[in-house]
This record gives sequence, structure tokens and C-alpha cells, in this order.
Amino acid sequence: MQLVELLASVMLLLSFAMLAQRRIASLVNLFALQGAVLAASTVAVAASAGLHHLYYSASLTLTLKVLLLPWFLRRLIVRLGLQWDTETLVAIPLQMLAGLGLVIFAFGLAQPISRFGHEITRETLGIAIAMVLLSLLMMIGRRKAVSQVIGFLALENGLVFAATTATQGMPMVVEFGIALDVLVGAVILGVFFFQIREQFDSLELRHLETLREE
Repeated sequence: MQLVELLASVMLLLSFAMLAQRRIASLVNLFALQGAVLAASTVAVAASAGLHHLYYSASLTLTLKVLLLPWFLRRLIVRLGLQWDTETLVAIPLQMLAGLGLVIFAFGLAQPISRFGHEITRETLGIAIAMVLLSLLMMIGRRKAVSQVIGFLALENGLVFAATTATQGMPMVVEFGIALDVLVGAVILGVFFFQIREQFDSLELRHLETLREE
């Protein structure tokens, strides 16, 4: 139980680190590290609750979010020549302050709900909601499309963590379906990025807004 709480705290800290990160390559590394911690927390829940199917879920998380998706994103960054995401819509210090407010809101929101759950849920549901909200904030505050995709993938980490701790895992068919959707979506977005780059020589989403206005 204490191990799950520790790993949950580490994932929340990684969400803050991703929110403050400007270098896209480092953002991918933080996402991979968060995926590894998520897999470790799933193993910890499986061991404490005696749920053997969660070991398969941890293996799926490790394969997809620590190996395949980071590898794909790194190749995408190299091909597109992206290194920095310097132009944020909101200054990083303001984003961090907003993130602190969202964490407080998440814990307040989770408190009445977690009373009806088991022991693990009472301690981790607030962290899971905070991870989702911080990922949404990162998506809103970034201009680069790649950064927003990483924010979406980090949001999915928060949802998986919530499902693992609150409901002790989803059926394996559902988990495999979600994993396949995420992987296919990442590949499609990669192709989409290349098309944007060829058309506008940039991946800033303001160019899409210009195209819409025209």
C-alpha cells in the first residue's frame, strides 16, 4: 500500500516536470519514465490485491508506453527537426501556479468520492485526477502539436492509473483495445505532422487556425 502511494506521488511529480519542460526530447523521456512508474504501480497493486491479470496490464503498459511510443516519438522528433517548444501560450511559472491550483481542486473533488472506495482508492484517486488535469493544462498551454500529443498520452496514463487503483483494473479486452487505439492514433498523428510540416514548414497550430479562416 505504501509503495503504491509512493509511486503515485512520483507520477504526480513527473506530471509537474512535464508541465515545466520546454525541450521536447526531454518531454518524451519524462513520458517514458512516467509509463515505467505506472507499470510499477500496476505490479504493486496486483501484488497487494492478488489480481494476476494486472501483471498483463503492467506488461502492456511497459511495452507500449516505455518502449514503442517513446521510440516512435523520438524518431518523429528527429525527422521533423524539433528540439524546443519555446513558444507557450502561457508562461511556465503561471502554468505551474495553475497546476498547483488544479491539484488542490483534484484532491477536493476526490475526497467525497474516495470514501466509497477501498483503501488504495482513498489515497490515490486525487492523484489520478490531478494527473489528468495537469495533462489537460499542458495540452492547452502548448503551441507545438507534438507537445500536445504527449500531453494527451500523459492524460491517458492518469486514466489508466485511476482505473487500476479505483476499480483494480479493466478487462483485458478493453485494455488491449485502448492500447491499440492509442498506438494507431499516434501513427496517424505522425503522418499528420509530416503533412503539416510539408505544407507550412512548421508544426505550430496557429497555422491551422489561419487555414481555417481562409
